[in-house]
Amino acid sequence: LNCGVIVPEDFDGQITNSSKLVGMSVDYCQTLTAALFNGDSKVVNWSTFMESDESSFVALNNGTIDVLAGGRVEKKYDFGSSSSFSGFQFSTPYYFGNETAGEDVSFFAFTTREDDVMFTSFVNFIILATIYAQEEGMERDKSEEIWVLRDAIAYSGSYDKIYKNNFENVTEGERGRNILNINGDPQIHSFPGLTVRNQ
Repeated sequence: LNCGVIVPEDFDGQITNSSKLVGMSVDYCQTLTAALFNGDSKVVNWSTFMESDESSFVALNNGTIDVLAGGRVEKKYDFGSSSSFSGFQFSTPYYFGNETAGEDVSFFAFTTREDDVMFTSFVNFIILATIYAQEEGMERDKSEEIWVLRDAIAYSGSYDKIYKNNFENVTEGERGRNILNINGDPQIHSFPGLTVRNQ
């Protein structure tokens, strides 16, 4: 799998030893790889890209990378809006910025080419599988219970596990939109200011 990862401008280090959003993106790429290659999470080639330019979308568009992780969901890259790009598909977001409800909220997700429908669906299922695993209380040792994506869950565990691996010092109360809604829909926060309150 050729996986591109968005990194900050000042990134200096080894991609596989990263934390925070970059580390979470790496974990999701390896989870996808494990699901595709019978549990082998190391069959991945890494490329890093800065968010400030479009080189990541150029690489995705021309097939240099199969999937882009950690990209900000932006309307301008969807629907083939540029004559130089054919259009991209964004997965269910796996990380949300902590902007206020009045601001433009940042969503970070996998990005795939719009013309590869089967692969795009599979990539999205990887995110959903980790959310489902958390909702059902499954961790790595229970991955056989959802055999379709058992290699993904066996590698990564639940969404919560991936989040805590990369944001160790963030308390439950500080996670903002990056917390599973166990008591109702949506499973993970998706709209600014939307909360479910028990009455």
